[in-house]
Amino acid sequence: MALSCGIIGLPTVGKTTLFNLLTKAGLETSGFMTGKTSTHTQLAQIPDERIDYLAQMYKPKKTTYATLEVTDVPGLVRGASQGMGSGNEFLAAVQEVDALIHVVRAFNNDNVLHVEGSINLLRDLETVNLELLFADLQLIEKRITRINQGKKKTKEHQLELSALEKLQVAFEEEKPLSQIELTDDEKQSLKHIRFLTEKPMILVVNVDEAQLTDKDYPQRQAVLDYAQEKGLPLLEVCLQAEVEIEELGPEDRAMFLEDLGIEEPGIKRIARTVYERLGLISFLTAGEDEVRAWTITKGLTAKQAAGKIHSDIERGFIRAETVSFNDLVQCGSMAKVKEKGLARLEGKDYIVQDGDIFNFRFNV
Repeated sequence: MALSCGIIGLPTVGKTTLFNLLTKAGLETSGFMTGKTSTHTQLAQIPDERIDYLAQMYKPKKTTYATLEVTDVPGLVRGASQGMGSGNEFLAAVQEVDALIHVVRAFNNDNVLHVEGSINLLRDLETVNLELLFADLQLIEKRITRINQGKKKTKEHQLELSALEKLQVAFEEEKPLSQIELTDDEKQSLKHIRFLTEKPMILVVNVDEAQLTDKDYPQRQAVLDYAQEKGLPLLEVCLQAEVEIEELGPEDRAMFLEDLGIEEPGIKRIARTVYERLGLISFLTAGEDEVRAWTITKGLTAKQAAGKIHSDIERGFIRAETVSFNDLVQCGSMAKVKEKGLARLEGKDYIVQDGDIFNFRFNV
């Protein structure tokens, strides 16, 4: 199953705009709090300049980028963990995803109403994070009740109960999971529970063009400090400008980016950051038929990576002809790479590096 991320935040902060930019879904967006309760899920391509480069070199019949499943989650309001607003739909959706993109609004626009009546980034961040924490607290309370009502309590149940009660006390004090000390055994006993506050998260501050070029908006330093304290990647992006960038040709796009004072569209940075936050890397295959990025988790061996293409290749793995993408760029061609002795034959236990270009030798 593909790894996935959910876009969360209060209503009218730009979640659906971001979803459309990532997936090209074309969903309707609104500046009004419409009470939308449905979720939408679609695959998003991960922009990759290495694939662009290889496609230029090989002129393949097909070019395939890495993908990530993205879900546009209904807007959250205070009390969502108790089922308020679209709370039940929100919680059901975020339970299913592997990572979260939390969009918070900084942009000024009188035509786009704010659910709280004013823009306050720290307040909005805390509103969403507290609802996630309260949802986890409910999960803990239900699990404690289930264990206590069980007819048979094993050693494992006692260990889990001890860990859950620790979490319950901490969550009631609004402490995040990362600040709670658990033994290795206690952590193991909770492995089967998917806490919302444990999911990898990135913050996207949706700014307007003036804020983007000035690199300033109310509470900016406080928000940067908040992200650093929580260990969260933070990206400042003008999603409305990103919509306009998508509609421009290459030359106009380059000029617009220069006017905004940025080197590349923010949407590319968001996609890459989510990919990295999930601990994913890509290995590449290239030829006249297809240039392709293959998604794997960091730490896989060459043999395991081969299995991502086909189980037969993993089963009959002999060697992986390996070229580093950076070596290819420096040399300019595969022929030059081989001439300089930079092409390698790697065995089954070789740990795949991001950007490795593979040609697998196998026999079945």
